[in-house]
Amino acid sequence: MNNLSITFPEKTEKQKLNIAKGFYHQFIDTFIETIKLISISKKEFLSRLEFDGSLLAELSSKQQSIQLHSGHFFNYEFMNLGAALYLKNNWVGIYASMSNKAIDKIIFDMRKRFGTILISNNEFRSRFHQYSNKPYSLGLAADQNPHNPYNAYWADFFGKKTAFVKGPEKGSKSKNTAVVMVYINRVKRGYYRLETTLLTTTPNATPEGFITKSLVNFIEEKIKQNPSNYLWSHKRWKHEFDEQKFGHLVID
Repeated sequence: MNNLSITFPEKTEKQKLNIAKGFYHQFIDTFIETIKLISISKKEFLSRLEFDGSLLAELSSKQQSIQLHSGHFFNYEFMNLGAALYLKNNWVGIYASMSNKAIDKIIFDMRKRFGTILISNNEFRSRFHQYSNKPYSLGLAADQNPHNPYNAYWADFFGKKTAFVKGPEKGSKSKNTAVVMVYINRVKRGYYRLETTLLTTTPNATPEGFITKSLVNFIEEKIKQNPSNYLWSHKRWKHEFDEQKFGHLVID
């Protein structure tokens, strides 16, 4: 509710409660759908995902690596498995290990079952080079809070300065990848639509902060379209902005 109060100060308490109620419905559905994804067939999965993969196919045919940038929209597990089925080059995902080893193995096996190459966030720097020497696709949910707010971009997110990780933008420029924005939205219960939008094929030609700010704007726009379709349970404004400490890191 604190997140919603920051995001939608103009809404009444009843309106914010309705958004929260919609969020919890989708949050629980995501949990149940994730259990089903452990055993779902490709045919059944594809019948539940509406997706035009022509953009990704075109980019893959040009032998340019691709970074897919998104936020935590529901159901993000569909996003991973759908990309694995449509992308022709290596599809790499980053994951955070869970403390419960049994649950961690179940989720790990589910996420890789259609071909996703999973790399732990703790091992990314040491392992990613194994896949980056030829065209690849990398999926990044780039709305996480950075561990170190001093090594971050700060941008207005719903009118409040917010820290965003630098890694996705730095990675796209260092590897000269195409950058594609990805959004997933529920068509009806258990059925989703995946949308892709090309941001750039020449990241090195963009000014510093452009790719990150574009993602921030993209996430804002999609949240406004469907406020309940976002993971509001994480603390989005974890770090408090201080002009003296972080003013030089602000991107417009």
